[in-house]
Amino acid sequence: MATVNVYLTFNGNCREAFDFYKSVFGGEYPYIGTFGEMPPMEGKETSEEDKDKIMHVALPISKETVLMGSDTGGDWASNFKAGNNFSISINAESKEEADKLFAGLSTGGQVTMAMADTFWGAYFGMFSDQFGINWMVNYDDPAKMQQHP
Repeated sequence: MATVNVYLTFNGNCREAFDFYKSVFGGEYPYIGTFGEMPPMEGKETSEEDKDKIMHVALPISKETVLMGSDTGGDWASNFKAGNNFSISINAESKEEADKLFAGLSTGGQVTMAMADTFWGAYFGMFSDQFGINWMVNYDDPAKMQQHP
């Protein structure tokens, strides 16, 4: 069965927000990475102003719940709207389950990133459903995750 978590998007203050959440909930970040640490993508260069922004951070809240987030930047920044800056993140147990959930929930919606293998080792995609709710679907293939700490 898939797990569901909240994914928050910030306009440059993700680190500040997550340091605050960490001060309240406690715990440690199993991962925090910046856009500047991403491998280069063909035809896309990270601007100097975006290099220190957070590409992804995770803060476990309980055994079942992880608060996740990132900053927006570049072409995505123009879509940022306070109050609508979150997504529901689904972690599937298989690639097949990820595809089924993505296909079903995105019906009538708008796909922003088709399901695909990523540089961080996950199978991942994003969309807004027909009701305007933002979703992320992720599958961490154990074989690939061993290659990408």
